[in-house]
Amino acid sequence: MNRRLPLALPWLLLLIAACGDRQGADGGGTASADAAPTHLGGCILLDPKGEVPDDVYLRGDVVRTDALPPFTKELQVHGLKLAARDDISDDFMRLVARTIAESFPRDAGLDAELQREVLANHYRYNALIPVPLGYDYSFMDETDERWAAIERDNSVCDVIMQDVPQGQVMEVVEHILHYVTDIGLHYTFPEVWGIAEDSELAKAMAKAAEEGYYQMDQYADFEDEEVRFRVQMQEFAYWFITTAWNLQAPYGPVWEEEWTIRDQEELREKLPSMYAAYEETAARVMVAPSLATLQEIGPTRAEERGN
Repeated sequence: MNRRLPLALPWLLLLIAACGDRQGADGGGTASADAAPTHLGGCILLDPKGEVPDDVYLRGDVVRTDALPPFTKELQVHGLKLAARDDISDDFMRLVARTIAESFPRDAGLDAELQREVLANHYRYNALIPVPLGYDYSFMDETDERWAAIERDNSVCDVIMQDVPQGQVMEVVEHILHYVTDIGLHYTFPEVWGIAEDSELAKAMAKAAEEGYYQMDQYADFEDEEVRFRVQMQEFAYWFITTAWNLQAPYGPVWEEEWTIRDQEELREKLPSMYAAYEETAARVMVAPSLATLQEIGPTRAEERGN
């Protein structure tokens, strides 16, 4: 979710409410009174449902689909499936796909085996990213059985909005990372990135909160403790990785009080244990997308302000 856009938090609240309203009715959501949980934290499939292709680096193009109503087109890249309606630009979907692909280069400096496992987990757990136009969440109709089926059969953890008024770059990067950390890293490196109280990520988040680097008060209204914890973790993971990539200074919200660490050097100094764990896990499988691609997505924060 993107606190830098004033209506993005209601998107996640709407998603959680819709999921909760259907629990026990159609098998969607995280659990019901007489059924085993199907999702962790309101979004992550607990059991693998997807097929892993021989080539996990598959990067398709935008294609029409009748399989994901109310969406009309999709684009598959590295196990992350973008789903959109006709009001979304094909070129925007391709730009998001390029951002994903650049984050997982087949580079001699990375661990190819671990990287393939991360991407394979995107496939196994049906990572599906809705792409709405701005704040139009009408595709997520609580009464629509088609949307209930999408939530039931996939890991739907956030959206990537096209044409947001500010922060389009981080709108893309942040929400790609939510899926990668919630699914790919969570299942590949559970001891470090697992959505669990005893993971290194959880310990680092607790330390950051205690030291005042990470503010979690805005999530206090989430009634479901498991969902609240997952959201706090995915947000912290986003802040951590983009700071390690030195993207917060040019593209982050400079007025944001939720996260106060601004660059890689400061991150390494203040959260050394998590930084070491990051270097042994996420940094071995992914990198920041290119500056050229980020510039094509949107302006820096300084450019937005006319500085």
